[in-house]
Amino acid sequence: MTNKRICIYFHVSSSVFSPPPSTSTLFSIDPISMASSLGDNFNLLSPQQQELVKMLLDNGQEHLFRDWPAPGVDDDHKNAFFDQLTRLDSSYPGGLEAYITNAKRLLADSKAGRNPFDGFTPSVPTGETLAFGDENYIKFEEAGVLEARKAAFVLVAGGLGERLGYSGIKLALPAETTTRTCFVQNYIESILALQEASSQGESQTQIPLVIMTSDDTHGRTLELLESNSYFGMQPTQVTLLKQEKVACLEDNDARLALEPQNKYKIQTKPHGHGDVHALLYSSGILKVWYEAGLKWVLFFQDTNGLLFKAIPSALGVSAAKQYHVNSLAVPRKAKEAIGGITRLTHSDGRSMVINVEYNQLDPLLRASGYPDGDVNCETGYSPFPGNINQLILELGHYIEELSKTGGAIQEFVNPKYKDASKTSFKSSTRLECMMQDYPKTLPPSARVGFTVMETWLAYAPVKNNAEDAAKVPKGNPYHSATSGEMAIYRANSIILRKAGVQVADPVVQVFNGQEVEVWPRITWKPKWGLTFNRIKSKVSGNCSISLRSTLAIKGPNIFIENLSVDGALIIDAVDDAEVNVSGSVQNNGWVLETVDYKDASEPEVLRIRGFKFNKIEQLETKYSEPGKFHLKA
Repeated sequence: MTNKRICIYFHVSSSVFSPPPSTSTLFSIDPISMASSLGDNFNLLSPQQQELVKMLLDNGQEHLFRDWPAPGVDDDHKNAFFDQLTRLDSSYPGGLEAYITNAKRLLADSKAGRNPFDGFTPSVPTGETLAFGDENYIKFEEAGVLEARKAAFVLVAGGLGERLGYSGIKLALPAETTTRTCFVQNYIESILALQEASSQGESQTQIPLVIMTSDDTHGRTLELLESNSYFGMQPTQVTLLKQEKVACLEDNDARLALEPQNKYKIQTKPHGHGDVHALLYSSGILKVWYEAGLKWVLFFQDTNGLLFKAIPSALGVSAAKQYHVNSLAVPRKAKEAIGGITRLTHSDGRSMVINVEYNQLDPLLRASGYPDGDVNCETGYSPFPGNINQLILELGHYIEELSKTGGAIQEFVNPKYKDASKTSFKSSTRLECMMQDYPKTLPPSARVGFTVMETWLAYAPVKNNAEDAAKVPKGNPYHSATSGEMAIYRANSIILRKAGVQVADPVVQVFNGQEVEVWPRITWKPKWGLTFNRIKSKVSGNCSISLRSTLAIKGPNIFIENLSVDGALIIDAVDDAEVNVSGSVQNNGWVLETVDYKDASEPEVLRIRGFKFNKIEQLETKYSEPGKFHLKA
């Protein structure tokens, strides 16, 4: 019977409304309950589907099958409904039954106003704070480069750019418009630079990259990679894992919400980037990495153009401290709208180091004997560093933990109630989970720490549209395409200054209603400037760059000596071309011009920034053959 059942009914996508063999003895199901919900439709379901229906009815979901017509009517819609139910059941750890059970508990907690941190006392966790360019930083950075050959990268990229005013996927958005390098190209080229540098002359170990996508982004992400030959990676290095959405909930009883215009379709919404852990676990890829000798998994998000400037040193910290979890962080002003990394110790002895959202941290501190709440310390910053949602996990420990949880991450629910009675919602809600909440399930013995980097070096996410960014209170970060691009030029200018180049001071200009520092427009390929030591080795003598200048370095072996730039200079060279550049470059350059974000005649990628380049004049040289060359300007 068992073999026959699996063979005949395993493929749910085949029509369920063709009569199977008698199933009256397979399940002890209340026929009255079934008849009231499904009528004669029930007898036409496969055994697996009957089991799913029974579970749903047992969990208060009778409304899903209310008023179904007799067999022969809407059968295609019914088939599609069960296909969707099966996907929702299979994509959630523990299935729909676990989802509904968790939802009832969390909705009850929400209605009762229970504080998830009751019984916990906050304190400042231990971690490493780095200052760019000093001896300690360089030590960790060089160590991290060597560790990179034992690392895998996971990019969480399930979102569209609609919130930014960009109709494409966020990975396709240019990080900066000097070279128009998109985010995913920057990430891949950075990983390839690490891959080459970590080999130290030995045969290169391919560093794997996983990209978590969604229904909204999967096809376009694949197309972007394929149409650009994976930006230099081998296709076999890249794995796309697609996350499924979860069912929406219509009330405090966790009844699954149907689409208003379609009783055969359940409303769904994204579950959050915490799904990445379950996807990695269920895919089996973590075991493959472990057996291949990998030791680290680095998680990062889709629109932070500075991130890979911080990755090598943070990885070096993980190796030196042997952290199971290392959260990358930045200095955080008290009450700033960014979560704080906090040690929480419970009265029963439990403890954990996790991100606490900024709107929870202040009241938690006040309730725990800190009458002033979240305040700055003598450094001028909060003692609780700002979480930027970039994690480095030790692979062996990670696999061990996921084997216990299946990758399930502690969830939360955020219903929007109609009124203070909290009896009904304005619209359906769903359970959510966050990638950075992984440490919540770890035992106290887990080594969980953080690495704090200066914000100018490590964190400039692009997540707000022009209108929303313009409303941000003065002094707070805009986190827009405008500020994100300008942050790249700022970071590169500061790094070259620290390497001995005379870089002009910035000026403040307003684009799309945002006051930003405008520095010289300096960019380079990751292979040229992967680490500070590497950059210092390629810059010598008396070099200077004026404020109005644009400098784009596109090649790993370009050396700058006694060079003065006042205008635009673009140098493009293949890997085996060594180019020495010196002299004085002076031309009319590229002029920064204002763009109105409402001006439909301009491309989206420019409107969301509020500026564009008028490329009046430049010195542009290209070296497409191996060899040694000297450019005397």
